[in-house]
Amino acid sequence: MPKGNIFSLHQTAETSLPDTPIRTVIIPAAGKGTRLLPATKVTAKELLPVFDRVVLDFAIDEAIGIGAERIIVVISTEKVAIQAYLSGHVGTLTGASANDLSRSTGPEMIFVFQDQPRGLGHAVLCCKEVTLPGPFAVLLPDDIILGPNCLAEMAAHYQGGHMVAAMQVRPEETSQYGIFRLGGLPRDNCFPVAGMVEKPPVGEAPSSIAAVGRYILDPVIFDALEKTHPGKGGELQLTDAIALSSAATSVVAYKFSGTRHDCGNHEGLLAAGLARQAMAGQVSGALPLKPTNSDASGGEVRAMLPTVMPSPAVRVGRATAVADIQ
Repeated sequence: MPKGNIFSLHQTAETSLPDTPIRTVIIPAAGKGTRLLPATKVTAKELLPVFDRVVLDFAIDEAIGIGAERIIVVISTEKVAIQAYLSGHVGTLTGASANDLSRSTGPEMIFVFQDQPRGLGHAVLCCKEVTLPGPFAVLLPDDIILGPNCLAEMAAHYQGGHMVAAMQVRPEETSQYGIFRLGGLPRDNCFPVAGMVEKPPVGEAPSSIAAVGRYILDPVIFDALEKTHPGKGGELQLTDAIALSSAATSVVAYKFSGTRHDCGNHEGLLAAGLARQAMAGQVSGALPLKPTNSDASGGEVRAMLPTVMPSPAVRVGRATAVADIQ
């Protein structure tokens, strides 16, 4: 059984919530960050700075922005600094009164420990027992998408099945991404999907439409993950499970409107920091950026400290302090 802690989080900024509630958002953060060495020898990549914030802050904002009831952060025992970071903000940056706190409600936060680096699919499967009923989202924090809330855009167009965020890439870049095999013409930025190919060789990609780290998934994905065999690198690939379950449920690629930065490498992290700097208005004449494909949401986020309770699962209680994770 996965272990973890629960926080209660809430946001004061008003948000437009989707018609189909996405009650759970999973944020996988157990990866080793080898593309960002040597910094990741001592610092989790999710805690590296993007100008005035850290990578993880953007993911938390996006999850809260769609009205999630529960946020599940998947970490490893080597990355407990992520858990410390979130709880360490409590009470340091805002001054809400006890009366304010007594009225507050918001999503729970659960930390699930992934025992071995067995891939994104395995990270999602670790969350099966603590995912709330109904469709849920998976948000990869490495992929910072500046601009309109990407998950909110997806949820507004979600009509069931599986939905994956998508962007167009150059032909020479297709070997770096999961690429969609399209099954029809797009409508409202939604592309029907007939299949997916994980990192095809250059010249063999079925399209130039690539998957990006945002997913809205039907719960049938858990059954598919349990039946999926390890793929590339001996890891359990989420894209393989989506392809396996596509016989029973529809798959749609959604072309989002924001600008994506791959913060899993040095160049993308630097580009995201410069973009955040320009958006924050800290200096004039910021360098023009080439999108790597946009409101760095700085809404106030509040978090409750955990109180350990006797339970064999992932439950921890709530306490009485506030944080602004900015």
